[in-house]
Amino acid sequence: MRELLEQYDAWRTQGLAVGRAVVIRTYGSAPRQEGSVLLVAEDGRMVGSVSGGCVEGASAEAVDEARRTGQAKVVRYGISDDLAWSVGLACGGTLDVLVEPSVPDAVLAAARAQSGGGGPDMGATVVTALPADTPEPATERPGAAARARATLEEARRDALETGRSRTVKVEDRWVFIEAFPARPRLVIVGATEVARSLVGLAGALGYERIVIDARGAFATADRFPDVERLLTDWPEDAFDAIGLGPNDAVAVLSHDPKFDEPAIQEAIRRGARYVGAIGSRKTQAERRQRLLEAGVTEEQLGYLHGPIGLDLGGREPAETALAILAEIVAARRGGTGAPMHARARGA
Repeated sequence: MRELLEQYDAWRTQGLAVGRAVVIRTYGSAPRQEGSVLLVAEDGRMVGSVSGGCVEGASAEAVDEARRTGQAKVVRYGISDDLAWSVGLACGGTLDVLVEPSVPDAVLAAARAQSGGGGPDMGATVVTALPADTPEPATERPGAAARARATLEEARRDALETGRSRTVKVEDRWVFIEAFPARPRLVIVGATEVARSLVGLAGALGYERIVIDARGAFATADRFPDVERLLTDWPEDAFDAIGLGPNDAVAVLSHDPKFDEPAIQEAIRRGARYVGAIGSRKTQAERRQRLLEAGVTEEQLGYLHGPIGLDLGGREPAETALAILAEIVAARRGGTGAPMHARARGA
């Protein structure tokens, strides 16, 4: 939803009503994930997607109907439906789409919030009771309210940690938890050529980017014009300044022990979501021994990705940056890094 706000605001400025469709459940090989949004203006224009092109037209018609009736509803599209072939959802998947006559104020507020990646702020969620669901007859069950609160809070935390919206059952009702996680943050230690490429790739994925290097000749605005922050401090001081925390990914690229090792120790101590360090196997082995001697435990070293990145076979700075960011995304999203065709074959 965040990426659609500019167009939403433009339509509203023109005086147009705007409804939306949002994917709330997927089954099988669905083309879009939960939380994917399609906005539909009353003049017929659309932005966003709930299916990669398969059911946008049908969803837009459903939004128009919801605008006329003023009622939200859930629509299912799937291969088992006669409609599936006519709208093109021949991929074998099924979608449940929540169709709303307008975009709720709570959703707009959560989408506009641009909290950073550091500190305890994980972001925001919006909980919507699904309109197509009819609760079971009300019965007073001991502890039901407490269980419902606990279930909902656990689901909210998980949605924010993974960055994935989801539908869950809370006692007698199905609810949709729409996640608006804090903007992911990538902290790069070492203003190298790989760092320059990594900054560009991470920006395309919406990461807030911070580059740290005490060597002022490397950490210049000319070399890093697009980063959100550029710090010429030692890693420990810089981590204090930015409030490095569990929502951050740290890529240590300086290839200099006096920068690398304090940065690794401090990033692990602060519980960063991802900590990776560049260097050959020989460099990693020597670094590992020094870190153990400095008091880092074997368990803590288990969190270190070194050598950093996935094995893509590339050696150019941009290729190395791509391998690093691919591993960061896999760690954040719970991916394996395995080829998709291998997964499809059950390998």
